[in-house]
Amino acid sequence: MARRDLVRIGLVGCVKGKRSQRSRAKDLYTSGLFIKARRYVERCYDRWYILSAKYGLVDPETIIEPYDETLKDKSVQERLTWSERASEQIHAAFPDPSNLVLFFHAGERYREFLIPRLEDKRYHCEVPLKGLGIGEQKAWYKAREEKATC
Repeated sequence: MARRDLVRIGLVGCVKGKRSQRSRAKDLYTSGLFIKARRYVERCYDRWYILSAKYGLVDPETIIEPYDETLKDKSVQERLTWSERASEQIHAAFPDPSNLVLFFHAGERYREFLIPRLEDKRYHCEVPLKGLGIGEQKAWYKAREEKATC
C-alpha cells in the first residue's frame, strides 16, 4: 500500500484531559500524548480526524463542548454501538475505500470493533503504534518530530 495516489487519513483517539470550555476539537484535548499525535498527523497525513467517545468521528475544526466520556468505561455492547456509528460516519465521509488508508493513532478500545467493521467494508487500516505503551508512544512521536520524518 505504498502507492502515492492513496489518500492517507489519520485518526486520533480522544483523551481524558480537556479544556473546560467549548473549543475546536483539535484544541479541546490537552494531554501531552494527544498533542504529540496531533502534530504528527497534521504533518504526515493528507487529512485527520478525532475519534471521540461521545461524538464519534469529528473534524478537528468542529466546535464541540467538553465532555467526560470514555470508551474505557463503556460495556461491550456500548462499544459495539459506538463502533457502528463511527464506521457509518467514516463511510459517509469517505464512501470509496479503494484509494484510502486509515491510520489509527488511537487506543485498543477505539480500534477493537471499529477496524473489523471497516475492513469488512474494504477499508485498509493500519496501526503504526500497535502494542506500544504510553511512554513508548510519546518516544515514537518525539523521535519522528526531531527528525521531521513520517
